[in-house]
Amino acid sequence: MALIKSISGIRGTIGGKPGEGLSPIDVVTFAAAYGTWLKRVGNPSNTIVLGRDARISGTMVSSLVANTLIGLGWDVLDIGLSTTPTVELAVPWTQAAGGIIITASHNPAQWNALKLLNHLGEFISDADGKDLLAIAENQDFSFAEVHDLGEYKEDHSFLDQHIQHVLGLRGVHADQISKANFRVLVDAVNSTGGIVVPDLLRALGVNHVDVIYGEPTGHFAHNPEPLPENLGAMISKMKEGNYDIGIVVDPDVDRLCFISEDGTPFGEEYTLVAIADYILSLGKGNTVSNLSSTRALRDVTEKHGGIYFAAAVGEVNVVNQMKAQKAIIGGEGNGGVIFPESHYGRDALVGIGLFLTYLAQKGIKTSELRASFPSYVISKNKIELSADLNVDLILSTVAEKYKDQQVNTIDGVKIDFPDRWIHLRKSNTEPIIRIYAEAPNEEEANALAQQIIQVIEEIAAK
Repeated sequence: MALIKSISGIRGTIGGKPGEGLSPIDVVTFAAAYGTWLKRVGNPSNTIVLGRDARISGTMVSSLVANTLIGLGWDVLDIGLSTTPTVELAVPWTQAAGGIIITASHNPAQWNALKLLNHLGEFISDADGKDLLAIAENQDFSFAEVHDLGEYKEDHSFLDQHIQHVLGLRGVHADQISKANFRVLVDAVNSTGGIVVPDLLRALGVNHVDVIYGEPTGHFAHNPEPLPENLGAMISKMKEGNYDIGIVVDPDVDRLCFISEDGTPFGEEYTLVAIADYILSLGKGNTVSNLSSTRALRDVTEKHGGIYFAAAVGEVNVVNQMKAQKAIIGGEGNGGVIFPESHYGRDALVGIGLFLTYLAQKGIKTSELRASFPSYVISKNKIELSADLNVDLILSTVAEKYKDQQVNTIDGVKIDFPDRWIHLRKSNTEPIIRIYAEAPNEEEANALAQQIIQVIEEIAAK
């Protein structure tokens, strides 16, 4: 069993003893800590929005969370089967004090989690997360007396509201999408995307929509992380030549990936690149992604006269950097698109509307759009070190060795070479350095990774 408590929420496998897996006691403890923290922050609203993806344990966990919050005196607005970005939007729309999404995102079915939002519908900060963890650790909460209990309400209209929101965004043109007469295949991994993605596509004017794994049962038909190695059925169907584009989302619909008409993966790194190219064509601006995302975003940004900025890994860090640099588009290389004109959260539905509009305007095949961008390949590796080694010292030594290159140390060590980069990040739980390398092709990316691994081994040996 596994239980991970962090500043962004609690995540674990269902079952087991308290503190070892995500047991009902752990769910209640963390929900009570969140509700207590929100009361201390102070907010005129007495409502917390609650939503969940379709995973098997969702109903149980959601019920525990709702009743814990009611026990603290909070009113709960349960929007039911939903998406992470829908809950993020629902919080400010309803002027709620905060929100909780019951989802373990791309993790397998045995996992679940509580993702925690502030009154802006954004993930809570590092400092707030630490305060919340302290409340949970000390069980520093007190429940309401009987006449002060909160109320429970349901409203299942927010998926439709989210769709209407996407239709109204600058850059989304349903009339152009309709004229393109796209044939679309969707893989919704048997979660909430099976409900909302087809409805969005039809609202955008797509008349030919087929869905695989579209029943929101939570019985994931494959590993739910939207990577090519997990999308065999989708890729096989696309190779039959009956569709213009394949659309893949994860269980909570904040990550978005495409498959080209010939069955070739568009590449999750290039979801953001393509959409950024479109948004930047509408007006010059800045962009942000995390340090481990493809350089193609920087290339596209500079082509349009904008400035690219890097952030530490993590959605909260990307959002903070986007706000600081007034970025007009940003996100992460895992298929996460953040469009500030909508909200500061990864949103696959917003991404679909923007991408299909761009593809319709271009009037080319999906594979041709992909070929129009600079091509890079990322290699992911790791090196295990002995527990007695000082990993921070090793990283600083690597940074010093390559000081003549562009070196960024806001999150581990990233070294930028003229046409490639390498990013070293240490694990917080074990003596491991994760190594991400990007180059124009796979062979060169792997070679760069091995070069740095050899350097680390030599430093460690001394």
